[in-house]
Amino acid sequence: MTPELVTDLGSGRTMPRQRAQTTTWAADEAVTRLFAAHYRPLVRLATLLLREPGMAEEIVQDAYVALHSRWWRLRDADKALGYLRVTVANRCRSAIRHRRVVQAHLAAARPDPDAPSAEAGALDQLRHADVISALRALPPRQREAIVLRYYADLSEAQIADAMGVSRGAVKSHTARGIAALRTSLDGM
Repeated sequence: MTPELVTDLGSGRTMPRQRAQTTTWAADEAVTRLFAAHYRPLVRLATLLLREPGMAEEIVQDAYVALHSRWWRLRDADKALGYLRVTVANRCRSAIRHRRVVQAHLAAARPDPDAPSAEAGALDQLRHADVISALRALPPRQREAIVLRYYADLSEAQIADAMGVSRGAVKSHTARGIAALRTSLDGM
């Protein structure tokens, strides 16, 4: 009679049913005893390495889970505590490296202290929308003269050439447009 085969969920290996139950029970019992005896010292070790008690506890718990899932690979059960210590130390190193990378990216992503706040940016956008709306309300020649002068930064002579009018007409259109904008924007 051949023994019934089952797949061990922790290892993925196929083994006789009786051995699978013994292996699972041995891992459960062994890890439970190790946890009761060595959890606090391992958390202290991780806390000293990380300086974050919450993350230290999480790392130690993950180390116990890893030990349990790999219990069948452990050749000498007496070395389980050493495995836990090495696992905790390695995971703490990884957490420290991760923390350094995150801090470097955060430092690079921080806005300039002299940069305007988000509220100032939003207010600037609203103000910009108001100016554009007021510009659209101007007569075409005034709008053209103001846009060429203040957005395109052209001189009066260049504006006169572009619009096909005299320099005096450019001055007149610009002055009237600015007065209309001032009246329109002061009312907002």
